[in-house]
Amino acid sequence: MKGYLTIVLAAAMLTCAVGDRIRVGDKDGWAQNVNYTEWAANHRFYVGDWLYFIFDKRYYTVLEVNESSYINCNDKDFIYNITRGGRDVYNLSEARPYYFLSSGGYCWHGMKLAINVEQQQPIHPPYPSQSPHKNGAFPRENDDNTFITVLFLTSTIWAFSL
Repeated sequence: MKGYLTIVLAAAMLTCAVGDRIRVGDKDGWAQNVNYTEWAANHRFYVGDWLYFIFDKRYYTVLEVNESSYINCNDKDFIYNITRGGRDVYNLSEARPYYFLSSGGYCWHGMKLAINVEQQQPIHPPYPSQSPHKNGAFPRENDDNTFITVLFLTSTIWAFSL
């Protein structure tokens, strides 16, 4: 019984440690003429979350930049080039402001994002505030974490029942 309790506690900690995957721009993805300031205002970001950028890699890029480069749409002195294949993820590893933009002048067409990442997610967020956005999608995608946790617990229980 002691071993089972240890596994259940480990699974609970795993659920808390794995961040959420947040699709940048929701259904619009990373594209021109999307108001990312408004989009970011409707989301909360925590250490451990992953930003999921979906875009056409033939035209767009995702660059992490500093605040000055963000304000001036300067893509020359970027911190990190996130662009890989057009379905790219970026881990928010520390609590601080993050700034992203697309190079090639697309920043001037709205392809820039500023977010503030908080230290930790509340243990019990208020349930009624979790309402759909105007596009019908919830702001945070927790399905992956739930699936991983259920799979882990099911496998563990099955292994101990043998």
